[in-house]
Amino acid sequence: MKKVAVVMGSDSDLKVVEKAVDVLKEYGVPHEVHVFSAHRTPEQAANFAGTARENGFGAIIAAAGKAAHLAGVLAAHTILPVVGIPIKSDDLGGLDALLATVQMPSGVPVATVAIDGAANAALLCVQFLALADDSLAAKLLDAKKKNVEKTLEKNRKIEEMFNA
Repeated sequence: MKKVAVVMGSDSDLKVVEKAVDVLKEYGVPHEVHVFSAHRTPEQAANFAGTARENGFGAIIAAAGKAAHLAGVLAAHTILPVVGIPIKSDDLGGLDALLATVQMPSGVPVATVAIDGAANAALLCVQFLALADDSLAAKLLDAKKKNVEKTLEKNRKIEEMFNA
């Protein structure tokens, strides 16, 4: 199975990023976690992305706040799917990071999830890997089925409360 790289621009992003790591663990997806900054360690970030495919990665998650150039820098140096997580900051509530992550030029795509949306970033990477891995696909289908059952149970309880 291919690995997923989880890269954050700063260790201050760890609290959010851990949610992605938890999802990857839940699905049994091998992963590595790193801190590379688009601004402080641009050469190391570029080198990591440029060699990620040959090092067994199938997707990259990039979490950054404020200027949030990390996902774009990584995407510029790889053909792997890059999923950006805009990190909420005190300054603009994460809107700055969201816009910086989502507004990529043609030819350098970055899939972008919600502000602090680490769990969905990991799920999207699991879905990418599931295209070539039937066991992951089965786990995703099972999770969707459980979500349906859980929601229908909530519906049943609400209906009993208000529609009886």
